[in-house]
Amino acid sequence: MRISDALRGMALGCAFILAFPAVALDTKTAVAGLDTKSLQKESPAEAFKHGFDAYRQGDMGSAVQALQFAAENGNPLAQWKLGRMYQSGDGIGEDDLKAFQLFQKIANGYADQNPSDPSAPFVASAFVALGGYYRDGIPNSAVKSDPGTARQMYAYAASYFADADAQFRLAQMYYRGEGGERDPRQAARWSKVSADKGNVQGEALLGHLMFEGEGVQRQPVLGLAYLTVALHHAVPGQEWIREMQEHAFALATEQERRSALVLVKDRESKAGTH
Repeated sequence: MRISDALRGMALGCAFILAFPAVALDTKTAVAGLDTKSLQKESPAEAFKHGFDAYRQGDMGSAVQALQFAAENGNPLAQWKLGRMYQSGDGIGEDDLKAFQLFQKIANGYADQNPSDPSAPFVASAFVALGGYYRDGIPNSAVKSDPGTARQMYAYAASYFADADAQFRLAQMYYRGEGGERDPRQAARWSKVSADKGNVQGEALLGHLMFEGEGVQRQPVLGLAYLTVALHHAVPGQEWIREMQEHAFALATEQERRSALVLVKDRESKAGTH
């Protein structure tokens, strides 16, 4: 089933994702240490394993060639890995358009993958990546910023695959009013689902909404606790979590701060016992 068919069943109407021509990946260049003829005798799954093993060993030339072969022959794991490599410039020239095309192939071919299948997280990740590309667009390409489509990509991965990252990103779009009307209630709903799975950004957004009383009943102590836990686990690039936590901390009463700290210590103590 193509992605347009799968999403149409959810009334999301995503035929747009089929509008871009496939990017031809060059698999003709021989790489030292890799016999191209032997590679072509392998199944896509074998080629993926060959490529991934080479990647782990730091042999990027062999890794790229084997992954390209497997990707062009329909292996979704190779498509995902190669897409991530193009996306970040990991062992290969950074190329967002090629990454987009690879994630697009996964979405088109595996949108209705069983959510319990081992490959499902990679399919969900491809939808999340596509959501990001549609949200921001790709400079000098046919992929333009389209927040509405981005919201649909996140919604599919959030609902069908129950992906925590997609759930947070969908909540964030509802909170900001990107790709549609602003809806704090939906933002609270999806951030809670994400937070319940331990997604740090979902916890931060939920905490903010609880502290402010947006979309949910105001619970300043619990909201500040969520924000503080999220801040403890935030990584570089998530400065907005610190800003939200510091804002809430400044507005909270002394009693609310003390009560929130008790909740934080209790949670971290329980986490440390597992």
